[in-house]
Amino acid sequence: MSPGRKSPVAPGLRQRKREATRERLTRAAMALFLERGFEATTIDDISAAADMSRRSFFHYFASKEDVVAAWQEDAATALVAEIVARPASESMLTAAENAIATAVKRIDPAEAAAMSRLKRDNPALQARDQLKYEKLERALADGLAQRSGRKSERSKARLVAMIATGAMRVGGESWIGEGAREKPEAFVKRTFDAIRAILK
Repeated sequence: MSPGRKSPVAPGLRQRKREATRERLTRAAMALFLERGFEATTIDDISAAADMSRRSFFHYFASKEDVVAAWQEDAATALVAEIVARPASESMLTAAENAIATAVKRIDPAEAAAMSRLKRDNPALQARDQLKYEKLERALADGLAQRSGRKSERSKARLVAMIATGAMRVGGESWIGEGAREKPEAFVKRTFDAIRAILK
C-alpha cells in the first residue's frame, strides 16, 4: 500500500448491529405488508414481528412508508454495484441491461408482483415510487460514469440512465399487467430489445 493511503475501514460492531436491526425491521415489515396489506399493518405489528419496541422502530424509521423506501434504496444500491462491476468491453446500454437482468434474478417474482400491486393501490407509496425512480436515475448515471471514468461521457451516462430507468418503469408495469408470467430477466431482455429497435 502506498504511503498516505488508508485501507478501507470495516464497520464497527455497533454499526453492524444497527444495520442488522434495520434489516430485521425491514424484513418483518415487508413480510407483513405482503401478507396483510400496507394499510392493515401497524407499526406495533412490525415492531412485534421484529421482536422490538415501538420506540425502537422510530430509531430507524419515521413511518411505514420509510420502510418501503429503504427497501427500494437497498435494491438500487445493489443495482449500481452490478453496473460498476460490468466488463469494460460492454457499451453503457448493454452494461445497464445486463446489470438489471442480474439484479432481477435475485428477486422472487411473486413477491415483486405483490409489492407492485401494494404500491399501485396506495397513494402514499405511489408518490414515494415517483421519487424512487428519480433517485435511481441519478444513481445509475453516477454508476455508469464511474464505470467509464471519462468526464466526456457524463452526458451519455445520464441519457443511458434515463433510458434504463424508463425501461425498468415501463417494463415493470407491463410485466405486472401481463400477469407476471414471464421470468423477470427474460422480460428485461425483451424490453431492451425493443429500445434498441427504436434507436435504430
